[in-house]
Amino acid sequence: MEPIILSSNGSSTIHYLSVPFGALFFSILYYTFSTRRSRPSAKCLVAKLPPGSMGLPIIGETLQFFVPYTSDDISPFISKRVQRHGPVFKTKLIGKPMIVSTDVDVNRLVLNQEREGREEMLFKPWYSDSFNEIMGNDSLLALEGSAHKYMRNLVLEGFGPERLKSLLADMERHTVRHLHSWSSKPSIDLKEAASTMIHSFTVEKVFSMSTDDNEEPLVREFKRCYDDFLHGLISFPIYIPGTSYWKCMKGRKGALNIIKTLMDQRRESPHEEFEERDYLDFMIAEMKKDGSPLTEKVAIDLLFLLPFATFESTSSTIVTAFHYLSKHPAALQELTVINETLRLTNIVPGIFRKAVKDVEVNGYLIPAGWTVMVYPASVHLNPKVYGDPLRFNPWRWKGQQLHSGSQNFMAFGGGVRLCAGADFVKVQLAIIFHHLVTKYRWDVIKGKEAVRYPGLIFPEGFHINISEKNVEPAQK
Repeated sequence: MEPIILSSNGSSTIHYLSVPFGALFFSILYYTFSTRRSRPSAKCLVAKLPPGSMGLPIIGETLQFFVPYTSDDISPFISKRVQRHGPVFKTKLIGKPMIVSTDVDVNRLVLNQEREGREEMLFKPWYSDSFNEIMGNDSLLALEGSAHKYMRNLVLEGFGPERLKSLLADMERHTVRHLHSWSSKPSIDLKEAASTMIHSFTVEKVFSMSTDDNEEPLVREFKRCYDDFLHGLISFPIYIPGTSYWKCMKGRKGALNIIKTLMDQRRESPHEEFEERDYLDFMIAEMKKDGSPLTEKVAIDLLFLLPFATFESTSSTIVTAFHYLSKHPAALQELTVINETLRLTNIVPGIFRKAVKDVEVNGYLIPAGWTVMVYPASVHLNPKVYGDPLRFNPWRWKGQQLHSGSQNFMAFGGGVRLCAGADFVKVQLAIIFHHLVTKYRWDVIKGKEAVRYPGLIFPEGFHINISEKNVEPAQK
């Protein structure tokens, strides 16, 4: 067990939570004594490890790592150790020996190990035990090599650049309807409202299920299962009846059962017309192909993952964009605000890999079995790459062609693990901001203060009042 839950946005990403230090300490103790820990090889005992401190016995430097801060700058935990030890240093977090890298060359080496044709990998993806339990051991994120490439291509078939061309009109209609609904209310919690909007659109495109149809028992049950699952993600992984984590796992099981039911029903009554076919039809057809490696269990795991994977990064970016735009209203006219928001938000506080074998890099040794954390904020806030890096400046992106996973921009991960839904997320954001600029005005009601733990959160939520420009607030 770990005191963290890793989210699935295309890479090993941590979303940290505001938790009592006593509970955190208890969870670290439980984790440390209930799991096997990597021990250095004989070679490592004499080789030179990167400089750094392993901190206190058992817990290492975990408590310092989780100290909250309000700056948009690099985490004080990271910056202090970079100044003291250099861009690559050792530490111990959540009971695991770890190498933290803020070095561009080391990051590239660590993240580009799964290229096709590579005979031997030095690093492989690492996810927590609780993450694998929640998402499934056969999920897209748990797979490696050709199996991962195959599953990633399946996602791109449904949500990649080519598919987006046919989704644009429906995506826009869906967004307009939700924005209009928001404007009819005194205020909304933007994170919750945006999550609902994006989740409902994905469910509709995957299963042809309208989550607005609350009179349908299956729809109500499906929403309840996902609600339990999502709420449990912000809890300690203690599997005892009544706990949030238990409800999370129960919600996952319930959602998987519903997906299995939908799949069986669709097999009996498939959509005959091409225009009616959804992603569920596509997956069933894929399973029927001769020699297809896609099993029903793996397909159901992927179908379960998609609605969650699409909304988390998008809704977080929407909230952060509103946060910055409330301070810089002139930037509303710049759709390049998307890249700038992603850069400053650093939704991915850490990308994690595990050393498969002893690796020598920059004169240091990374022992086999140790975890490596690539720290994207060190790139996004590097003054040599981005002048005046803490300033919200969407104009810096004008005229630039930017790949979603370049070495200077890691908002969607990197390497072959680059988020398959990156284009889907960016198109959703572009549509939302287009309508926001042209048709709406808004004010922040509550929750202007952001805190990092080190993932960005708004402790009081982020509540806004949104109005159509041609409607006076008093008329609402």
